[in-house]
Amino acid sequence: MITTVSLTLKVFVVETAKYLHEQCGYDVTLICDDDEEFKNSLPNYIHYIPVHMGRGIDLSALKSIKQFIQIFKEQQFDMVQYSTPNAACYASIASKIAKVPVRLYCQWGIRYVGMSGISRKIFKAIEKMVCRNSTDIRAVSPMNKAFAVSEGLYPEEKAVVVGKGGTIGVDMRRYDISKKAEYRLLIHNQYNISDDAFVYGFAGRVSADKGCTELLTAFQKITESVPGARLLIVGPMEDNCGVPAEILEWARKSEQIVMTGMVDGTKMNEYYSAMDVLVHPTYREGFGMVLQEAGALGIAIITTKIPGASEVMEEGVSCLLVEPKDVLQLEVAMKKLIADREYSQKIGQAAYERTKRYYARPIMLENQRVDYEKILSK
Repeated sequence: MITTVSLTLKVFVVETAKYLHEQCGYDVTLICDDDEEFKNSLPNYIHYIPVHMGRGIDLSALKSIKQFIQIFKEQQFDMVQYSTPNAACYASIASKIAKVPVRLYCQWGIRYVGMSGISRKIFKAIEKMVCRNSTDIRAVSPMNKAFAVSEGLYPEEKAVVVGKGGTIGVDMRRYDISKKAEYRLLIHNQYNISDDAFVYGFAGRVSADKGCTELLTAFQKITESVPGARLLIVGPMEDNCGVPAEILEWARKSEQIVMTGMVDGTKMNEYYSAMDVLVHPTYREGFGMVLQEAGALGIAIITTKIPGASEVMEEGVSCLLVEPKDVLQLEVAMKKLIADREYSQKIGQAAYERTKRYYARPIMLENQRVDYEKILSK
């Protein structure tokens, strides 16, 4: 199982690897860029091989592919699984050359969506090559699969969506809704947010393609009529994030906005609990882990009508959907939930029920186990 960096393995893959070993006795090896700390965190029954993979366009690509070929020939894997752009590019080429019987591409997103011009053409060609090199593809959601098929990346029968989509789901023991009130109070006290304040939340990196320009612009308008509203932004600020400097400057000075910066990922359950609504106005998305995490805690959700993000919850039942890049629609949706708090709580509860039914980790891991057995039985 291969990704470019260890963080992706840690968040999306390690629990699957453990489950497959424990339930099926599979011998699993993880490969990513060198990370000694990550290696030491793994149980002794999971093997680890470092392969340098620079992010972005990297001149060491040929060296990485050559190393992969050597590893695959030595190890004689029955199956190689890869995801994330560089890892998928290198491993798909090498595993085909090494004649690995099953080459599984986990297509957790399509990188060139949102690009234009020559960049789009180059990255679409790479994506098409990865799909062609793979014997099997797992699309992250039905709409992502439909888009890929419409783009000619692969024929419909080559890809499958496991369950309702997504990766490993949510650990609902950690995202424990019974502790929501306790965590809410903790974060409100930490950031001096009054207990009766209505809190909009954002979780992720602060950047234009996550919809932060629209979020801040819409919230700025809301503050004009609702002085009790608050916005809690949880995540790092990117260099050259693309959000206009003047709106960022206003946000930094606003007494109604809290910007936490990077926080410990193990405490995200506490930060979600402080929110009344998660606002996720992203331009592109795989399947939206933050939506599942917020859903586990019964948080009302606003997100965009795009593949992935719009498929996690049900429109009007467990979320509200708006068009990406549409400030007015976002403002209307945000105002709707602060004006009708009973409705906000109702869709939050529906988000919890849907998460528990489809995205709880044991359900997602078992779906994957059945799928792996089906792939390998061929």
